[in-house]
Amino acid sequence: MTLSRRQALAGAAGLSALMLSGSARAQAKFFRIGTGGTAGTYYPIGGLVANAISNDKANVSAVATNGSVANVNAIVGASSESGFVQADVATWAYTGTGLYEGKAKVEELRAIANLYPEAVHVVVKKGLGVKSIADLKGKRVSIDEPGSGSIVNAKAILAAYGLGDRDYKVENLKPGPSADKMRDGALDAFFITTGYPIGALTELASTLGFDLLPIDGEAAVKLKKQFGFFADDSIPDGTYKDVAGVKTVSVGAQWVTSAKIDADLVYEVTKGLWSDKTRATLDAGHAKGKAIQKATALAGLGIPLHPGAEKFYKEAGLLK
Repeated sequence: MTLSRRQALAGAAGLSALMLSGSARAQAKFFRIGTGGTAGTYYPIGGLVANAISNDKANVSAVATNGSVANVNAIVGASSESGFVQADVATWAYTGTGLYEGKAKVEELRAIANLYPEAVHVVVKKGLGVKSIADLKGKRVSIDEPGSGSIVNAKAILAAYGLGDRDYKVENLKPGPSADKMRDGALDAFFITTGYPIGALTELASTLGFDLLPIDGEAAVKLKKQFGFFADDSIPDGTYKDVAGVKTVSVGAQWVTSAKIDADLVYEVTKGLWSDKTRATLDAGHAKGKAIQKATALAGLGIPLHPGAEKFYKEAGLLK
C-alpha cells in the first residue's frame, strides 16, 4: 500500500504526539502513598487520592502496608515517598516519645495534610455478654498487627480499663482476618482505629452481627489526659447494620512525607489533593471522603509542614 504525502505527514504527527505523551509520562516523578490493610480505610482513600492526583508531573500510587508505624519506617528507609499515619504515631516518631521512646527521633518527618478523624472500634462477638472493655479479661482479643497504629492505641485503651498484656489472650490480626476468625468462633473481640464505615465490618454486620464497646467515662478522661492526641468521638447508630452506636475516642489520620522529598513535587501533590477533581472523587468514592476538608487540613499537626505543602497553604490563604 502506498501512502500519500498527507497520510504520511498525519502519521508522523500522530507518532510525534504519542512520543511526547510517553515522554511526559516518563518525566512524571513517582510518589507512593503507604496506606494500610486492604480491609481498612487508608487503602481505599489512598487509591482515590492517587487516581485523582496523578498527572504529567506526579505519578501517584497507593500501596497496601501494615499501617502507621510501617509507613513511617518506609519513609525513613526511602522505600516510600509518603504515607498515611495516625497523629499520635507521627508525633511520637518526630519527638522520640511514646512508642519511639529510646529510639532516634524521625526528624525528617513532615506533614502534607490532616485528613479525617479515625474512631477506635472495639468489636465484640454478639451474645458474648461483654458490656465494657474491662469485661475482656480472659477473652481472645486481636489488637492488630505490629507496625500499625491500632495496636498502640489498643494497648493504651486496655490499660485504661485495668488490663495488661497477660490479662487477655492476644491475637495480632488485621480487621479482615479478625472478622473471619470471629465468624469461625475463634475470636471474641478485636480493635481497629479507622475511619468508619469499613468494608470488613459492614460485611460482618450483615452476616454474623456484632456489638461495639464504648470508650467513655473515667477511662476516656484518663486517656485524653495521658495522651493529648485522643479526642471524643462517636460511631452513630446504624453505621453498621443493626449495630448500636457508641461513644468512643479518635485520632487524626494525617498524610506525611520526608523533608528530603522535592518541594516542587510535594507542592503539586498538595495542590492536587485540594483540587475540584479530587474533591468530587472523595465525595463520591468513600463515606469518609467527605470528612477530608481543606478547612481542617492543618488541624492537630504535631510535626512541621513540608515546605512544598506550606507554599500551597500560603497561596490558599490558610497560612500567613
